Amino acid sequence: MKTNSHKRKNLLKMPLRTLEREAELTRIEREAFANFHGMFDDLELAIGILRMGDYLGWRPLVLIHNKRTIRKAEDILGISIREFFPPEGECADRSIGYSIAKGLSNFWKAVSGDIKIDNRREIGDST
Repeated sequence: MKTNSHKRKNLLKMPLRTLEREAELTRIEREAFANFHGMFDDLELAIGILRMGDYLGWRPLVLIHNKRTIRKAEDILGISIREFFPPEGECADRSIGYSIAKGLSNFWKAVSGDIKIDNRREIGDST
């Protein structure tokens, strides 16, 4: 993997998880894996959401993924992302789409797709 010039700055912004939080994430991940039956793509996506949620927060996640995907991940993980993660994580600004959506008058119109946002799933460097 190529190292970019913003790596150090990005690492400093990433929150350190407590041992308790990491244990909670690991427990949820293990239970989801043990209980799961279906397509691996769905499980992989849910675990990715679980692991990214503390960094990004739930608002960028609902912008990146559609309602059905979020609901499916919540069912697999046994959590509600809006209750489990902060609205905006320390690394939320790395989501290009979220950075754009924050500047709009109605964030929820961007989430619903009423307002088109290019690069809504792209991650960039911290500014």
